[in-house]
Amino acid sequence: MMSELDPRWLRSFHRVAECRSFKAAAEQLEIPSSNLSRYIASLEKHLGTRLIERTTRHMRLTQAGEQLYTRTFPLLSALDAALEDVSQNTQQISGTLRILLPDTPQFAMLLTNFARRHPALNIHCETSLSGRDLMQDLVLDGFDLVLTFNRGQLADSGWIAKKLTEWPSVVVGSPELIQACGKPETLQALAELPCITTLTASNGSPWQFDTGGPTPHALRVQSRFKVNSGHMAKAAALAGLGFALLPASACQQELDDGELIPLALDAPPVELALYAFYAGRTHLPKKISLFLNELAANFPSEKMS
Repeated sequence: MMSELDPRWLRSFHRVAECRSFKAAAEQLEIPSSNLSRYIASLEKHLGTRLIERTTRHMRLTQAGEQLYTRTFPLLSALDAALEDVSQNTQQISGTLRILLPDTPQFAMLLTNFARRHPALNIHCETSLSGRDLMQDLVLDGFDLVLTFNRGQLADSGWIAKKLTEWPSVVVGSPELIQACGKPETLQALAELPCITTLTASNGSPWQFDTGGPTPHALRVQSRFKVNSGHMAKAAALAGLGFALLPASACQQELDDGELIPLALDAPPVELALYAFYAGRTHLPKKISLFLNELAANFPSEKMS
């Protein structure tokens, strides 16, 4: 049966299953949508069963489709790993690196420099400043590598998580805010005062503190100003809209100038960490290992703002 099966059919099916979208899958495979639909139809005809059910708005795998994806995923992964092994000794990397990372100037410069050094490599990059749980459905999103910020314990994702660096953090407020609300010294007191939080924090408790226990303490704070950007949070703190939890390096100048005042609370904030997530494999693809080396070279001990 395999001798009669076009490999493009199976790879197209996998990409659609991972993207949950024909359009996105066609874009990632860099083929027309009509070709993709034809490949899927040919695979279904060859197997004699429907693999994907779709309407004008939604699509899902059938039971047969789920079974095919689950059974063949290890096979395709092993094939990709074998091909990567063969090319490990080559000086030039090729293929496509699909990556999701924070939308910051530092990452933009790092990625463009990496692309310039590896002209045969296609890079498909998506960015996110969202505080949502990025580890949900990552395999379905079709990324090779995901970079994200996190405080505290990581959710179990089934992916390899590599901590790249971390930033000591501090809760700060403007002199005007402290004059109006007072300077809290405990987490309980801070919870009663206006704060600036992220839009989609886990369980509504984005601020985590090290109280000496096995897990960080997630503090529920009051917030009418929610953002997905550290720069916006700092701007709001400077304007006196609330207390902000920021990496110390990101507001050091404002602390030195007295524009922001640090709080000495009864428990320190958990450090902000930068993680790289990637699928566990016996041999890491060279495109991923080289980019991880690039990250390690850029963030050995110094902290990003």
